[in-house]
Amino acid sequence: MKKIVGVICAFTLCVSACKNKANEKSYFDIAGMDTTINPADNFFMYANGGWVKNAKIPDDQSGWGSFYTLYDENLSKLRIILEETAAQKDHPAGSAAQKVGDFYASGMDTVAIEKKGYEPLKPMLAKIDAVKDYKELQILMGEAEASAEGGLFSYNVGADERNSSTNILSLYQSGTTLPEKDYYTKQDAITKVQRAKLVAHAAKYFELTGADAATAQKNAASVLVLETLIAASHLTPVEQRDPVKNYNKMSVADLQKRTPNILWTVLFEKMGVRLDSLNVAQPRCYEAFSNLLASQPIEVWKNKMKFDYISSKAGLLSKVFRDERFSFNQVFSGAKKQEDRWKVMVNRTDNSLKDLLGEVYVQKYFPPAAKQRMDELVNNLQKAFKNRINKLDWMSDSTKTRAQEKLAAFLKKIGYPSVWKKYDDVTIARDNLFENMRQVAQHDYKETIAKIGKPVDKTEWAMTAPTVNAYYNPTFNEIVFPAGILQFPFFELNADDAINYGGIGMVIGHEMTHGFDDQGRQYDAKGNLKDWWTPADGDQFKVKAAGVVNQYNQFKVLDSLHVNGELTLGENLADIGGLAIAYDAFKMTKQGQSADKIDGFTPDQRFFLGYAQVWRLVNRNETMRTRITTDPHSPEEFRVNGPLANFEPFYKTFNVTEKNKLYRQPADRAKIW
Repeated sequence: MKKIVGVICAFTLCVSACKNKANEKSYFDIAGMDTTINPADNFFMYANGGWVKNAKIPDDQSGWGSFYTLYDENLSKLRIILEETAAQKDHPAGSAAQKVGDFYASGMDTVAIEKKGYEPLKPMLAKIDAVKDYKELQILMGEAEASAEGGLFSYNVGADERNSSTNILSLYQSGTTLPEKDYYTKQDAITKVQRAKLVAHAAKYFELTGADAATAQKNAASVLVLETLIAASHLTPVEQRDPVKNYNKMSVADLQKRTPNILWTVLFEKMGVRLDSLNVAQPRCYEAFSNLLASQPIEVWKNKMKFDYISSKAGLLSKVFRDERFSFNQVFSGAKKQEDRWKVMVNRTDNSLKDLLGEVYVQKYFPPAAKQRMDELVNNLQKAFKNRINKLDWMSDSTKTRAQEKLAAFLKKIGYPSVWKKYDDVTIARDNLFENMRQVAQHDYKETIAKIGKPVDKTEWAMTAPTVNAYYNPTFNEIVFPAGILQFPFFELNADDAINYGGIGMVIGHEMTHGFDDQGRQYDAKGNLKDWWTPADGDQFKVKAAGVVNQYNQFKVLDSLHVNGELTLGENLADIGGLAIAYDAFKMTKQGQSADKIDGFTPDQRFFLGYAQVWRLVNRNETMRTRITTDPHSPEEFRVNGPLANFEPFYKTFNVTEKNKLYRQPADRAKIW
């Protein structure tokens, strides 16, 4: 469970070059605008209204927009690699090509998968059936983790937030299926339907694995009851954003005292784990687990463990399981049909064999020139951010000095890792997807557990090279831009600077600002959770951040749902800061200092229009409802209009006055970074 913050959507990533006269392509969609809308009232719709009006969400998607189109195109590129590799059946045994090709082929062989039915689940289901009490259940949980079959608890091994040079095991709240804790108690009609769907979903899984209808329904109902009890102990999504509150390092002995019914020594022994201390991010959850293990009937716990196990493997099984899995997820996404099988397997191969596929992808689709250009752009934005920090009128010199030290210490990762990981201990068969996934899971488990107590390896990446996204990781103090996001239409050599800086410039600034948002600012230059602010400066920041919370709380979607300004604060601060930093960097370019028009727009107008168009996206209502309660990112319209309403250069460029909807009083405009 990496504590990273990503952009969620893709951004336009381009290079610092003026328009090539030999190539008059605009790189800007004029037809997608709606010029009947006043840009000072709703800039998102002014820039994207024509596109929004005509946008059609594909049946297999929960939304559509620039991120989705790049994602789709990238899947097609990976598909070419995988199908070419899989078609050749004489790769040397154990080679990267053999593993990647046969892994993909094993998932595309739905005939073989269909024949197996749920046979692969039977050994573990039988073990669960044989459990007699909660102590035996925990022994099985430990064994299941070690054999990559999964368990009830959620954990990760990563940098200790108070000592970021060393890895530590961290436990996180878990045990629920619905998106977050309030879904178990809210009484609105939609949430009640979702809870009922969970019971029906669990019952279907139980029936598909041999239970009669009445027993399946009874067991499924018990799962909801138990998950509701577990959810009561969980922190809310907003509470989980507080890094200090979620850091609770303690000895195993102390944890044992707080949770007497959990057999930690036995669990860790079965898992092959040796440790004296760990971080329990949300202790209340494990205290509840301890109480519930002893107070709830063992049959209920067995039902829960069966349901979790079936759920985790359903995507690897026959069509009836995959259909049921989709039917349940549909309640929250609104997608009308499942993705094509090849898309599923391209994603699964990328997420499973990671660098084995990523290395080939980079060789084929990411030229060295792209990496070099990105290095230049990141350095340019870093200079712009440095200048902004120096000019801050609300921060003392001592805190500015620390901020500059942190900015200068950023670890910048562009395109792909410096060292490609191997999977020498993984054996891949062409006809057994289930076993292939178990092999990969065991490899990942061993790799993860081996890190406990060891020095942190900062060359590691939390995303694969083909991923269409970017992120900031506070404990590494790093900004990361995988190769997958660095391509057309988001990476184009011949686009003008206005479009480039409105796109990639904002992305780079966004990720940099995450190092100084309400969470990131609590980590020092080395990635340690350590307060480096003067008390007065910290108080100033909190006051300014509260204004951003209030601004975004006013935004509504679907007529009645409000954006949660506290949940989205970090991303909103990153958007606001990213836009300002990108604009400053743009104004350092030749185009940024000129008045030459392209497509009838001034350089500044094109900067803002390019920024707005990279965020063009529409969601299904079901997806939007889920996003509002769980997603730390604001809906795209507000990721455009929100930052612009705070940005004075935008006011000047589009003549925003008190008569316009985007106008905010100068005293109310967020001016942090």
